[in-house]
Amino acid sequence: MKKYDYLLLRFGEVTLKGRNRARFEKAAVEHVRALLRPYPDAKVRREFGRIYVDPGSENAETLIPVLQNVFGMTSMSPVRAVAPELDEIVRAAAELVEAMDLKRETTFKTNVRRVWKQFPHSSQEANPLIASPLLKRFPLLKVDMREPELELRVEIRDKFAYVYGEVIPGAGGFPLGTNGKALLLLSGGIDSPVAGWSALRRGLEVECIHFHSYPFTSEKAKEKVIDLAQALAEYAGKVRLHIVPFTEVQTSFTRMGQDNLMITLMRRAMLRIATKIAKREKALALVTGESLGQVASQTLPSMNVIERATELPILRPLVMTDKDEIIRLSRRIGTYEISILPYEDCCTLFVPKSPTTNPNLRIVNKVEAMTPNLERLIEEAADGTETIELLAGGSRLRRDEADAESAIKQEWF
Repeated sequence: MKKYDYLLLRFGEVTLKGRNRARFEKAAVEHVRALLRPYPDAKVRREFGRIYVDPGSENAETLIPVLQNVFGMTSMSPVRAVAPELDEIVRAAAELVEAMDLKRETTFKTNVRRVWKQFPHSSQEANPLIASPLLKRFPLLKVDMREPELELRVEIRDKFAYVYGEVIPGAGGFPLGTNGKALLLLSGGIDSPVAGWSALRRGLEVECIHFHSYPFTSEKAKEKVIDLAQALAEYAGKVRLHIVPFTEVQTSFTRMGQDNLMITLMRRAMLRIATKIAKREKALALVTGESLGQVASQTLPSMNVIERATELPILRPLVMTDKDEIIRLSRRIGTYEISILPYEDCCTLFVPKSPTTNPNLRIVNKVEAMTPNLERLIEEAADGTETIELLAGGSRLRRDEADAESAIKQEWF
């Protein structure tokens, strides 16, 4: 007999209120299905404000860490599902307590919620009717109505009564994709993957763009960034990564004799290329991992000059966050160990000895105007972009394969 029949996912009223409810619930279900792609036997069912996952042949406990990545979810519980009859509820509750294998005195209470009003006992009446048999069978259980160690919960609905004792915190935020699409500038560092995760959590669909300067940066540096995008795909279900050949644009600036402006010029060129890709992908904003004052290009004057290169809004989830906080979050989401691998990206290789922290926009515009064929190089970099789609579970698709798969889904759904 399975210990649990379903995983119950709850979504807060704040994220599922009003006219947005149907759209948000649909987005949440799609996210759950994307994360469960490596587990084809699992089934998903939606009800008002919650989602039920039938693990099928999988162990329910195996799916818990996977489903904790569902954005918008406030909490999750592994549940037993039985007929909405008192004897069946008591039996399931006893089996859950028995599975805990109590070794010491444990305080508990029952918490019954009668949603199906035809059940013959009110919520208040049902509490002692369920608790009394448990107290007789398990002498180590002691009632504590205020701060119990175990709160045995029962939800009685028309088809099933759900019995559970564990409430696991969820990821929170908004359901994935309900706040639009943005393009994340993904480097090989610690900050940008954390910014990407933060954007996902706030309901953004995120595609990534990375600037690769081969042969100045190695294939291992490229694989490192793919691994970071893959880590984000484990949260999102899938992530597209656009890899831009940036060598010609970058080297064009090295010939201008303006070393102190090198980072400013590169960042502006990146934004201009990213803007072209964003428009192609119908993304409405750019996301960066910038944190105010952390490096020369992230002073307020620098950010002001750099962001003038695009008309798209730039979202900076980490702008007021300390480095220690960013590192803690990167460890939590599983990107830190990848980010610290010693493979440098194009920005770290071309950092001048004395980068300016207060660039002058007029001078920057003048240098760009004098850089030979800059507009053509930017166009060629955008046109030469390689796109791959990374799926939860580790699968990869080239752009043409991903588009073909999407077309097949549209035919069926």
